[in-house]
Amino acid sequence: MADTFGPMRDGGADDDVIGRGPDAGSSREPIRVLVVDDHALFRRGLEIVLAAEEDIQVVGEAGDGAEAVDKAADLLPDIVLMDVRMPKRGGIEACTSIKEVAPSAKIIMLTISDEEADLYDAIKAGATGYLLKEISTDEVATAIRAVADGQSQISPSMASKLLTEFKSMIQRTDERRLVPAPRLTDRELEVLKLVATGMNNRDIAKELFISENTVKNHVRNILEKLQLHSRMEAVVYAMREKILEIR
Repeated sequence: MADTFGPMRDGGADDDVIGRGPDAGSSREPIRVLVVDDHALFRRGLEIVLAAEEDIQVVGEAGDGAEAVDKAADLLPDIVLMDVRMPKRGGIEACTSIKEVAPSAKIIMLTISDEEADLYDAIKAGATGYLLKEISTDEVATAIRAVADGQSQISPSMASKLLTEFKSMIQRTDERRLVPAPRLTDRELEVLKLVATGMNNRDIAKELFISENTVKNHVRNILEKLQLHSRMEAVVYAMREKILEIR
């Protein structure tokens, strides 16, 4: 079976998961966990592993994302340990709904998918952890504790991909900042200022003693130069970039 729990090691290395949580043995209430995976054997394996942890309690299981949302609403778990790809409704899609019905629940994706797109989508959907099923058994419990304590957990290989994407985003932002703002003509600036006051094309035409069709052309040119889609966007952009200050 392709979607298995990976190697079961007795002791995981400290660098297998980013941000290890506190040790077991605290006096707090058990961490209530909902296990979601479309493979019953894998769910059973997780339950057996976690049953050995005194501070972790598996309160329920689900075989797909739709069932997970219902179980989360009913059980209100502290942690949802969920696969990404499942029938009926995938884990990433279920994330958003689970956050709605059980806002305090924290979601850890435990999956074989090492695709960047799944990682990014899971984070956007509200997942606090993203772990590959290659991690050891003891690290699952460690990750659950860490996330319950407010930490984020991402497998190292996925974290490196995330950092690479962040660097690319920063570089793209910096490159955009190096590009000078499009230069508007004096007449376009006049039109833009009047647009900002709420005047329509007919009023602007009367104010500047030009035809209404000429005003339309100026507005179209302004939007094209600024790569925007509406008059309001043009005003907001002009104010933000200090192309135009409205007093």
